[in-house]
Amino acid sequence: MKSRLRELLAAVVPGGSILQRTVRSGAWSGAIKVSSRFLQILMLIVLARLLSPRQFGLVGIALLSLSATRRFSQIGLNSALIQHEAEDVDTYLDTTWCLEMARGAVIFGALFLLAPVIAGLFDEPSATPLIRVIGVGPLLYGLRNPGVIYFRKDLEFHKQFVYQVSGGFVQFLVGVGYALVSPTVWALVFAYISADVFRFGLSYFVHDYRPWPSFDVSAAKELIDYGKWITASSILYFLYQQGDDAFVGWFISATALGFYQYAYRLADTPSSEVSEIIASVSFPAYSKLQDSPAELRQALLATTRVTGFVTIPMALGIALIAPSFVPIVLGDEWTRMIRPMQLLALYGLFHSITRNFGSVFKALDRPDILAKISAIRVACIAVVIWPAATRFGLEGVALTVVGVYAFPMLPLDVYLVSRLTGVDATAFFREWFYPLVAASVMFGGLWTARGMVETSLLVELVVLIPAGIVVYSAVSLFLMRYSPWQIEGDIRSIAGSFG
Repeated sequence: MKSRLRELLAAVVPGGSILQRTVRSGAWSGAIKVSSRFLQILMLIVLARLLSPRQFGLVGIALLSLSATRRFSQIGLNSALIQHEAEDVDTYLDTTWCLEMARGAVIFGALFLLAPVIAGLFDEPSATPLIRVIGVGPLLYGLRNPGVIYFRKDLEFHKQFVYQVSGGFVQFLVGVGYALVSPTVWALVFAYISADVFRFGLSYFVHDYRPWPSFDVSAAKELIDYGKWITASSILYFLYQQGDDAFVGWFISATALGFYQYAYRLADTPSSEVSEIIASVSFPAYSKLQDSPAELRQALLATTRVTGFVTIPMALGIALIAPSFVPIVLGDEWTRMIRPMQLLALYGLFHSITRNFGSVFKALDRPDILAKISAIRVACIAVVIWPAATRFGLEGVALTVVGVYAFPMLPLDVYLVSRLTGVDATAFFREWFYPLVAASVMFGGLWTARGMVETSLLVELVVLIPAGIVVYSAVSLFLMRYSPWQIEGDIRSIAGSFG
């Protein structure tokens, strides 16, 4: 029994070659993302039956305020530590801790003081106390044990799983429990804060490093010098990633923001979370391969192939099931979000297949590229979003986000990563072509079949999901056998890494 247990642990705990460690870490990172997101989505589904779209919109304003201050003060310390070639970065941790504490205090103070102003911009004064309370989160984050960065740097994602997912359980229990007793907007606020409180305390149990308030100016300068482009790209990332949310809340209403944020979260989460799993693991893996260009190119194409294989059918599947999923799971009050959700599913597709490129830019010490790309995205969205929203409302905002990502950003992303790594640009489109064909057959066939058969929304939802998996798998198997698609080899390699 003991020997079997050791074999099981050896199979799942990251170890061995970089490929094996990356794959096993990817599995743990996937478990983190799936578990955390499942708990969060489950909480939101339950609360959607207890709270109104406007209440979600009010919390959305608070979360936008929090995200803005975090993004505008992001100095890329974690990325700098992960990218650092040295395995032991203890000499930087106390300085990192001091910087993060100062940043958390500044964010908390800014949100507390500016809360009435922010609420006034959205014409929602009732959001003021929500913004102030939710600002406690960055304060707690700044005080956490900086040693937890080793979980990602050393590809020890099994430890990161314990740290991250346990906080998700606390968030779910507090949010749902509070809403069942008092179905108010505070259920969401206390849910988010409870996770921060729990992870702060847990960080000192899961890692034995103990920070001390000491500050090394040269270490801080080195970290910030790397992170300055992370700061710029973080600000711009907020503007193009959540600027549309802020625009909806300001230009239309808090209720519209509730619809839009919920549609975005459901439409983008499955595909983007899968790609985020790969990106979070590939960044430290690429960093270890930064001096081996041939291996880096091979790894990049493999991750591109696997990402497309998994996320493209998920994105089109969300667009397919949205008309039945929303009224059955969330309720008729939320049907206004169906069309934006379908459009944003396409954004999730484009977003997921290129997200891995950011890991390449950071691993090769070119975080400036992320900032420059983000600036172009922000400019394109800013030009189009107002007239589109005026003409088409929420659908116009969603169309703007999808259109800008599809063109010109997708070709530009491919061009830049191709120039940096030496991978032929057409190779990326070839890797996306095969899963797109299989997913399109799935979407077109089931959409047509749904229109030909009269049934209830519940039966439709129950049938569409397994039918989509079967159709996509069948077409993929056909393409694996009769085309140059190499995904089967990647699947075997991934499976073999657990052997």
